[in-house]
Amino acid sequence: MTQKISREIKDKIVEKIKNEGWSVRQAADEFKTSPNTIYSWLEKGKIGADTLKLGKLQRENQQLKMIIAELMLDSGKGKKIARARYLANDKGTMISKKKLASKLGIARSTLYYQSKKKVEDEVLKQEIVEVMDSNPAYGYRRVAIALKHNSKKIARIMKHNRLKPRLCRRKWSKKQDIGLPAVHYQNHLKELTIAQRNIVWVADFTYIKFRDKFLYLATVIDVYDKEVIGFAISSRHNRYLVKSATLLAIKKRGCLPQYFHSDQGSEYQSQEHTDWLEQLGVTISMSKKGSPWENGYQESFYSQFKLELGNVSQCSHEGEALERIYNQIYYYNNHRIHSGLKMPPSLYNTITATGQFM
Repeated sequence: MTQKISREIKDKIVEKIKNEGWSVRQAADEFKTSPNTIYSWLEKGKIGADTLKLGKLQRENQQLKMIIAELMLDSGKGKKIARARYLANDKGTMISKKKLASKLGIARSTLYYQSKKKVEDEVLKQEIVEVMDSNPAYGYRRVAIALKHNSKKIARIMKHNRLKPRLCRRKWSKKQDIGLPAVHYQNHLKELTIAQRNIVWVADFTYIKFRDKFLYLATVIDVYDKEVIGFAISSRHNRYLVKSATLLAIKKRGCLPQYFHSDQGSEYQSQEHTDWLEQLGVTISMSKKGSPWENGYQESFYSQFKLELGNVSQCSHEGEALERIYNQIYYYNNHRIHSGLKMPPSLYNTITATGQFM
């Protein structure tokens, strides 16, 4: 049911249209009534089409003056045209493009122009969002590799649209290793140039919180192709955990590395573990105590791995949490772009093994 409007409001609406240049549509929106109703009041008040046309011209003239005044604040013809184009396409602006173009001394078609760059950027933005939805930790470099686009362009569009990775790194330390005496093994990675697989394997382990306890993940990575070639998960962190990951790496590659590098964690410097490697003929290499950057391959891997793995405490049971960890390792090896390789480790492994880089 239409709300009855008082005589006072009717007279006010007619006054706005007659003397202040309001449009019928503007008055209808403002006073929440029908345009047809207002037209009937105007007809009764003997306000004809000429009066309405005059009101429209007054409004356009007022808007045109405001636009010209605003454009005078811009310096340079290019900026003025760009601003005029924006105002002409603003839905709230009722001035005709023909009059605005005439006043500015430019072709009317200039006001209809749409930048091809903006259109292309919008299309690329949607592609970026799709990649980031599938890979929430990707920054502009990995997005650029995934889309095969220039990284500077990707960075510009992401910055302009405030697109940032949803996941950010967090540091951690092994408190139980603090205070342990330094060992005599030196860091051989400093003196090596690694040009093929199975020269250096790096090892480390991390903890993953699952509800009221921890799961421990040990990994072995080949420095050359960055592939996780061995891993083991346990509710305890000890020499058996790190040895299991190493045995799996040996089984997968079918050989031994020349060098086995790790930090000076108690699990890796245990006599049982070091004696076992030396008996196999593997040279042991260790980071200097308190220098995690000397095992940077593993440190970098874990910081990103745990970030992308997320909170496994949300899993309904431990088996689901383990499956999630396995899937994350598979994703890292086979799908996730490694920024140093510009591709996933497994693809790099395949390409180098077939000699396609040669």
